[in-house]
This record gives sequence, structure tokens and C-alpha cells, in this order.
Amino acid sequence: MTSSGADWTPVGLWLTVIASGLYHGVNPGMGWPLAVSAGLMERNSCALVKAFWPLTVGHLLAMLLVILPFGLLVALAERQRQIQIGASLLVIGFGGFRFLNRRHPRALAQIRPSHLGLWSFAVAIAHGAGLMLVPIYLGLCQAADLNRGHAAAGIIAHANFGMAILVSIVHSVAMIGGGGFLAWLVYRYLGLRFVSQSWFNLDAPWAFSLILVGAVSLSISLASQP
Repeated sequence: MTSSGADWTPVGLWLTVIASGLYHGVNPGMGWPLAVSAGLMERNSCALVKAFWPLTVGHLLAMLLVILPFGLLVALAERQRQIQIGASLLVIGFGGFRFLNRRHPRALAQIRPSHLGLWSFAVAIAHGAGLMLVPIYLGLCQAADLNRGHAAAGIIAHANFGMAILVSIVHSVAMIGGGGFLAWLVYRYLGLRFVSQSWFNLDAPWAFSLILVGAVSLSISLASQP
């Protein structure tokens, strides 16, 4: 018995949520070097683990801030296709902006490194980390709406808010898993010399990934029936 493509769509979307979390986690710009620094300064691995809690909370709040408003918008089922197209264009546009302007916003430099939660929140917003999840989230909502049929708008909105929270949590858990594993390797085995000698800049790939996610979502939205 074979499964249709529609049956695999939610699975693929959830795998993308996890993959994007891992991608965000290993990106040095999302903060794992700060966790390594905390562990080395206190000479205690517990300090490294503790540093990841505010980093994760800040990242999670940034995801929710971006995704939750779309949870209300997609309850307007008759406008769902237009919302998906608009979100895709927004992601593509922001990706293009990040590709042309890769400098970190000056406001981030004014946040003290000790305020890890606030820093994580601000950097995730500035880099469009939440925007990367929006097309994926909208796809999951669409798949769920097909199963709900003609449910009331309030029920759909409530379910979409729940989906937004779940997507943000799964993504953030994957983020702390990827970043935490890399930070532990650097702290325990590789050392700071590894970071200085093999520092990888993901600004350009990050911008390209935003454009790619938006372009794929746009093509799917345009190919779907109005």
C-alpha cells in the first residue's frame, strides 16, 4: 500500500522544522560561542548548560512573536492562498535584504553579553529566524485545515495558535540540541583554537536559505488551485 504525496507533506514539513532548528543552532551567530565562553570563564560545564536556557527562551519568544500573528490570519480560509503568497514574498524580500546588507544591527552591540535571553531574542528577530518558519508553519496549518473541513473560524484560529506554539517549541528544542552539541564539543575537546581557526560565517548561506524557503513556498502557492 503506497502513501500519497499529501500524506507525506506534514511529515516533510515537521522534518523541515527540525532541520531549520539544527541549522539555527549550529550557526555561531545564534549564540553557542557565548555558552562556550560562559563555561570557560567559570571553568564549569554547568555554566555552559545554564547559558543555553536564556538563549533558548529568547529564541523561542522570537519565533512566537513572528508566527503567532499568522495564526490569526490563516483563520481567514478564503484568504489563505493570498496570505501564503504574501508571506513567501516577505521571506524572499528579507532574505535579499540580508544578502545585500550582512552587517549586524548596531543595536545588538548595545546589549550586554550577560543578558543572554534578550540578546538571543534580538538577534533572532534581526536575522529573520522566525520568518524562515512562517511558510513551513502555514503549510502545516493548511494540511490541518483540510482535515477540519468546515470548522468554525474560532476553532481554526485556536488550533492554529496551538500549532504555532508547537512549531516554535520543536524548532527551539532542535536549535538547543544542535548548538548545545557543538558547544560541548568545543568546550570539552576542540577548544577555542578550533573556533578561531575554523570560524565559519553563515551570513550569506543564511540569506540564501531565506530566499530559498520563500521561493519554494511561493511556487507551491502559485501552483495550487485558487
